[in-house]
Amino acid sequence: MSILTVRNLQKSFGDMAAVKDVTFSVEKGEAYGLLGPNGAGKSTIINMITGLFLPTSGRIHLNDIDVIKNPKQAQKSIGVVPQDIALYQDMSAKENLKFWGRMYGLSGKALNDSVEEVLEIIGLTDRSKGKVNTFSGGMKRRVNIGAAILHKPELLIMDEPTVGIDPQSRNHILETIKTLNSQGMTIIYTSHYMEEVEYLCQRIGIIDHGELIASGTMPELRETIGDRSRIILSYDGELPEAAKLQHELAGIFPEKDITILDQKLTVFHKEPQLVLTDFIKAATSTGAKINSVDIVEPNLESVFLHLTGRSLRD
Repeated sequence: MSILTVRNLQKSFGDMAAVKDVTFSVEKGEAYGLLGPNGAGKSTIINMITGLFLPTSGRIHLNDIDVIKNPKQAQKSIGVVPQDIALYQDMSAKENLKFWGRMYGLSGKALNDSVEEVLEIIGLTDRSKGKVNTFSGGMKRRVNIGAAILHKPELLIMDEPTVGIDPQSRNHILETIKTLNSQGMTIIYTSHYMEEVEYLCQRIGIIDHGELIASGTMPELRETIGDRSRIILSYDGELPEAAKLQHELAGIFPEKDITILDQKLTVFHKEPQLVLTDFIKAATSTGAKINSVDIVEPNLESVFLHLTGRSLRD
């Protein structure tokens, strides 16, 4: 059963089309990832789902609520963790949570109980009285998440929640999200970190240049590259006779499976061990100074590179 349906969503800013005819749905209780590079349109989609941006065209429904016509009603069921820290720096963690709890309509014992529960979830009970401006970036992010779940939303939307934090805080946040989802909370998670999306999400939508270019489970997405591995050759300087090399490799690999980018030559193959020797011979025949050759099992980066011809982090 879908909790959220997005149909033919479009958003333009002047002559620039930021989101182009995006359609997807999110099932109740699942974690759905929106993966794409910075500037792909992920945040714009989120801002329309939460009622902050009015779409140029398209439809958005949260359960039976038309989000475009009734944004305030829909927002009661949504928790949002924005990219930027939305906290009062000179207030304590507990004071911030109480403030945001009141914004969601909580008061009295219900508010106090919720704040204590959330502090436990985000692992900051012992730092609850500390001012936010004394916290690390990771701790601030955890309070930011806590503010979004005080009212126990049906749908939690997280927009790049781990940007710029230390590995320990990142791991804590990822485990917190995993726990919330396992307890039944529906989550939309946007990121350009493929490993986070792959770890957290049951289904994934890949966004590029405002378009949803692929969507499905990880096995379904792997099917777009035929469950093939990548052979990645790294080299120094310019690749001599690149056109000749591509021509020679075309005898081994389909041209669409050959990419030369950022001093890396990448090809796709289902059985890389069988073609590895021919691949290296073709590269060395051009005079390339090879640094390394790696074989990478199919992952989201492979899917993105195959679909767009460029790296996810470009």
